[in-house]
Order: sequence, then structure tokens, then C-alpha cells
Amino acid sequence: MKLYSGPLSLFSAKARIALAEKGLEHELIQVGWSREDRYLPHHPEVVRLNPKRQVPLLVDGDVVVYDSTLIAEYLEEKYPQPPLFPASIKERARCRRQEAAVDEIWFPHIWDLIETVFYPTDDPHVAERAAAAQAELARLYEELDRDLAGRDFYCDRFSVADIAMAVMIFAASTLGAAPPEAATNVARWSDAVRSRPSVAEVSADLAAAAAAA
Repeated sequence: MKLYSGPLSLFSAKARIALAEKGLEHELIQVGWSREDRYLPHHPEVVRLNPKRQVPLLVDGDVVVYDSTLIAEYLEEKYPQPPLFPASIKERARCRRQEAAVDEIWFPHIWDLIETVFYPTDDPHVAERAAAAQAELARLYEELDRDLAGRDFYCDRFSVADIAMAVMIFAASTLGAAPPEAATNVARWSDAVRSRPSVAEVSADLAAAAAAA
């Protein structure tokens, strides 16, 4: 099994954590990246196998899967133990809803921070764009804190929803948009999730790649 990953790709980080939680041996292939050119030129195998030309890309024998959500679902179906989705239909729906929300609602604001804080920019509205992203993330943290009340994890067990949130909140925190101190449920959940070896290792790799950029 091979995983084509980007050293600073948050979606690749999600796939890496899922593979580690499943205990699946795989070859990690980090594609080229630089602050100036980002992922150009694209890795030739990524271009050949993924029409979107993006990582993460999983190759398992003759099976090719791209998109972090689809990779997690594929791994769950082929390698069901240990599970990364809840057992009940209700909790699986909750899990999928939050994982999708993190990708589709949280990430655009984090991307605004990446483009205004991490990458060089001559955008004259950079301060306004960053402030708007921070404000929206603050609102999302308030919602998340309510959702986590009385729960160890987002669902009835550690799941892909927790993986997605851990990756994105780690990134937001490094970009000046950490959860507020008042979000005590988020802090409790974050301590538990960050203590997992899979999350700790991938977070450390992201931090090292950012520091070296």
C-alpha cells in the first residue's frame, strides 16, 4: 500500500492518521513542495492516477483512491478493525456530517489564514481577510464547544470526525486562531485527541515541515 502525501497537506494528514489508527503498513511518499511553487510541478504518479492532480492519493494493489473522505471510507470497508466510524446509524450520520462540515465549512476559513499568514501575498486586503477568517472560526469554536458537552469524542467513539477536527484545529492554532480559553469542552477533547500517537506524530511532522519552509 502507498500513500502519496503532501508535507503540509491537511487532507493528507487526515489520511495518514487514519492509516496509523488502523495499524496498516504502507509506504509514505511525500511529493515535492515549496513555499514559492507550492506543489508544482505535480508528482508524475499523482498526475497519472488522479485527474484532480492532488494529494492524498492511496494505492492499495490495483485499487486507487483519492480524496481524504473516500480514503477513510475505503479503509473502513476493507480494514474494519479498529473502527473509525461509529456503530449506530445515528452516530455515523453525526460523524459524517461533522467531517463534511470541517472540510467544507471550517477549511475555507483556515485556507484564508494560510494564504494571508503563511504564504507571501501582496493582497491589500490581507488584514481584513485574516480577521474575517478568525471571526468565523471563533463562531465555529463556540458551536463545537456546545456539541462536545458531555462527550469524550465527537461521536460515541474516536472517529474520522475527530481526525478531521484535530488536523484543522491544529492548523488554525498555528496560524493565530486557536480555540478560546472559554471553550473548555474543546480543550478537554483536544487534550485527549492530541495524546493519541497517530495525531501526535502527524502533527509533529506538519510542524516540522512548516518550520523548514
